Amino acid sequence: MIPSHHYYLTAVALFLIGIFIMIASTHLIKIIIGLNITQIGVYLFLISISYVESANPPIIGFGEPYGNPLMHVVVLTAIVVGVALTALALALTIRLYDEFGTLDTREIEAAIAADEGSTKKKN
Repeated sequence: MIPSHHYYLTAVALFLIGIFIMIASTHLIKIIIGLNITQIGVYLFLISISYVESANPPIIGFGEPYGNPLMHVVVLTAIVVGVALTALALALTIRLYDEFGTLDTREIEAAIAADEGSTKKKN
């Protein structure tokens, strides 16, 4: 069995790697991947803190100690929300690509700024 502190370290490492990818990348797909890696780190951390050594399932008749199922329910809910968030982000990314022809955030920002500049000159 792997000691529990290794799970904590892995969760923190995944979280930080995801944050780094989101900050360092200018490509929208890479930013979404970084967001997903960050979410996985949070899921692993939440499951790790709810682990009880030699725990029985939370069913009447198995006795104490038992694992608390609440954290597992929270993580399952978070996974569903994460999938919905990823689907929304990808849908918006497709829309941005259709509009600007690129997924680079710098080029998208430059196109928006150029469009706003030309709109102000007309007025």
